[in-house]
Amino acid sequence: MSSEAQHAEERVVDTATGAEAPAEISEERVQHIFSNIAKQYARFNAVSSFGLFKGWLRKTVDAANLTPESDLLDLAGGTGDVSYMAASRRPPAHIQLTDFVPEMLDVAREREAAGAACGVPIDFEVVDAQEIPYADNSYDAVTMAYGIRNIPDRMKALREVHRVLKPGGTFACLEFSTPPNAVWRFLYHIYLKVMIPFWGQVFTHDRPSFVYLADSIRAFPDQEHYAQMLRDAGFSDVSWKNYAGGIVAVHTGHK
Repeated sequence: MSSEAQHAEERVVDTATGAEAPAEISEERVQHIFSNIAKQYARFNAVSSFGLFKGWLRKTVDAANLTPESDLLDLAGGTGDVSYMAASRRPPAHIQLTDFVPEMLDVAREREAAGAACGVPIDFEVVDAQEIPYADNSYDAVTMAYGIRNIPDRMKALREVHRVLKPGGTFACLEFSTPPNAVWRFLYHIYLKVMIPFWGQVFTHDRPSFVYLADSIRAFPDQEHYAQMLRDAGFSDVSWKNYAGGIVAVHTGHK
């Protein structure tokens, strides 16, 4: 990657456009959107992905290389989708479930109380992934689903993830991405423009916030550019797998 390209990826951006902007613009927007949708988040994901999102969560958990001895940090963990998939599919010894939005974690706690953790010990904490409050070399695995796209200083967050991973640890990141097929990409962008705001209106009566979500997906770097960001943050053996024709991708990197 050229020095200009690397600088572009290291900028603090407006996550809706990818243009340089103060971090507060995106952070306040994320707080507003996800505090409002917290109660409906699971239904929104299920409907907007036509039920495919659970399969993507399974692929993310599998990519994290969890063992019964693993200590897992779930960043931008929201209402607990990745954490509870891990607890049921590849239960680790402990999960630290974090999110930037307290209302999302409130729903995650309700799910734990209903038995979603399957007996795996889980702790909850409000955390900004740009400033992770944990020691170096603390976690065997870190997961993030649909989070990095909403972070204005993405390189800072990725370096923080690398810092808290133990040597040999794995970062598994599920994010919306760029379909490589031009026709499929065109159709997908029409869906983003029309249907994501529609579902937002149905579930939260807040169409403008979901216009932002669609815009943020289109503005996020494609698979190769995001992989290079991971390499620049210090990760090795970086790779990704596309799902649904590249609508989403699971990137992995190791320390």
